[in-house]
Amino acid sequence: MRVLIVEDSHMVSKVLKHLIVQELGYHVDIAPDMSCALTLLEQHQYFVVVADLNLPDASNGDIVRLVLSSYKTPCIVLTSNLDAHQRREILKLGIVDYIPKDNRYSYQYVVKLIDRLYRNQQVKVLVADDSVVSRKFVRMLLEHHLFQVLEANDGEEALEVLEREPDIQLLITDYNMPKIDGVELILRVREKYHREDIAIIGLSNDNDESLSAKFIKNGANDFLQKPFVHEEFHCRVLNTLDSLDMMRNLWAKANRDYLTKSYTRRYFFSQHDTKDSESGRLTVALLDIDFFKKINDTHGHDTGDQVLIEFAQRLENAFGANFTVARFGGEEFVIAFKGLDSTKASTLINKFREQCAANPINTSAGDLHVSFSCGVSTRENETLDHALQRADELLYQAKAAGRNQVMSQ
Repeated sequence: MRVLIVEDSHMVSKVLKHLIVQELGYHVDIAPDMSCALTLLEQHQYFVVVADLNLPDASNGDIVRLVLSSYKTPCIVLTSNLDAHQRREILKLGIVDYIPKDNRYSYQYVVKLIDRLYRNQQVKVLVADDSVVSRKFVRMLLEHHLFQVLEANDGEEALEVLEREPDIQLLITDYNMPKIDGVELILRVREKYHREDIAIIGLSNDNDESLSAKFIKNGANDFLQKPFVHEEFHCRVLNTLDSLDMMRNLWAKANRDYLTKSYTRRYFFSQHDTKDSESGRLTVALLDIDFFKKINDTHGHDTGDQVLIEFAQRLENAFGANFTVARFGGEEFVIAFKGLDSTKASTLINKFREQCAANPINTSAGDLHVSFSCGVSTRENETLDHALQRADELLYQAKAAGRNQVMSQ
């Protein structure tokens, strides 16, 4: 990723380059004036340009206009001072944001903004508003920050889009819409999606003072009164997504194994101990990597960790899309096959076992052939613990019978 800084202050450009390289690892070019910037822009394609409004050979934001119009590159503006009129004019150009050159935090904000822009490319945002003008305006602001934007004319259509696009991370909804209004939409969304799944920002031009509280109490993360200024909109969106990232990270720490990133034992039980007890068949499979201690003793724990990580990834690739894969501890993993009996589950695992045996795991100690033993048991009208206990007994039978095989009941 390449960034261009157009700044005549050597100190400012030096500090910015240092922070961007250190924190993001991007390649950074520096141009002290517009002439040098044009040469670099012709030579390279930049992800973003950070430009001063006033340069020795160009004043009044000429470089910004050129970057946006001729090179279609996102532009972050640096400025020493900006009056209200200048601020309005520069925002009309479609910049990402403007940053005062006041203190060190300003530079850190630039770095944070660049990082957010990079991540925004993978973020889908749904805008629900029956006003075409309002919807297109919000879309424009979001696209300046490189979001993938989808639109809905009303709450009903928004629910349809969410059904089609389950990876939407942010919903921005107006209050007054036909069929399903903004608050009712939020209630329905929250019935299906938790706060770590999707963030919601409400919008309205109503003068009802209680509306913001109504939105938030019913599941929105934030609320904005129309009309709003560009900066407030962007700040609210970025803060909301930062909070979403934080919630997801906390959720992952609580529910994902730190090494393999498989689900934890705690998550496995939270999903299947009570939820499935009265709703259909559940088959559990306990897998244990064969002679794992020998791998650690012979090649070291780093190699053992590499084996665990790759084995967990293979399990996820094979079963994670439809079933729950978790690490129970050490070299032991479990799979919950909801809706399958032990015969069907065993067939799937045996196919996976053969694939594992045929494909060695690449490690720092070389390619290692790794096999596993497995016990499979179906729970019907009993606790999950009982089914796991039987699977554990079958696992030990598989080991006693020579390992690298699946025992089921």
